[in-house]
Amino acid sequence: MTEAELFFMYKGTYVLHGTHTPETLKYFEEFSFRPDDIIIATYPKSGTTWSQEIVPLIVSGGDPTCLQSPNWERVPWLEECQKFSLNLEERPSPRLFTTHVQYNMMPPSFFQVKPRVINVMRNPKDVFTSAFHYFEKASYHLNPGPQNEFLHKFLDGKVLHGSWFDHVKSWLNAEDKEHMMHISYEEMIMDLKDSVSRIAQFLEIPLDDEVIKNIADRCLFKNMRTNSSNFSMVPPEMNGVSKSEFMRKGITGDWKNQLTVAEAECFDAVYKDQMKDVKYKFAWD
Repeated sequence: MTEAELFFMYKGTYVLHGTHTPETLKYFEEFSFRPDDIIIATYPKSGTTWSQEIVPLIVSGGDPTCLQSPNWERVPWLEECQKFSLNLEERPSPRLFTTHVQYNMMPPSFFQVKPRVINVMRNPKDVFTSAFHYFEKASYHLNPGPQNEFLHKFLDGKVLHGSWFDHVKSWLNAEDKEHMMHISYEEMIMDLKDSVSRIAQFLEIPLDDEVIKNIADRCLFKNMRTNSSNFSMVPPEMNGVSKSEFMRKGITGDWKNQLTVAEAECFDAVYKDQMKDVKYKFAWD
């Protein structure tokens, strides 16, 4: 399989033929949001699966039965094909969704209704590292090839869902900031209980301290790996990836074990240039 067979261009970013079709993208573009919808917006390999466990638990008041369905059904990706069988219009509020698209690519209804968004970001060096290992194993994807070659593709945005820099900046520069919460993978690693509390406050869901602690304990990486629904959420076309390969380490700073000194310096130079006008203080800076 070639890149041309695997990807196609949608509004300037690469998406997968298998999960993105003209029908699914038309559905996405015409989707009608509700004001109390909750959207988890992430660049791939930035804590999506983690967030898809944390947020439902918060919304349910800590009830673990909300996690019995697979993740792609529990918090579906709006732009992908699995949603067609889920009757999203009939779901009770608040509905939970996930998206990997940039802010400027969201449907017209999103800008009119202004649902709440939890934007989860991660150090791009760790995003690169996680993606490199995942693409080596996922049978639905091309092998990334030599690491240095894949690094330059990543830095140039010539990878699935485009540039990390464009994605992160699009959500950080979004309007209607009162409807949006930005949080990092690193913050969640450092203090998950505090992160759960902050997300609950943003969603205006009152939770007592014990419930917050229980949610945080349940969502520790070592405990998430025991929840089979977090692996069964992987759509059928992503077969060939074991649980240990999909949920690999769940740590920060693994890029130090992956990038050479020269590659890290190259990454830093591009990062400095791309993010020079961004005022947001990231946890990894």
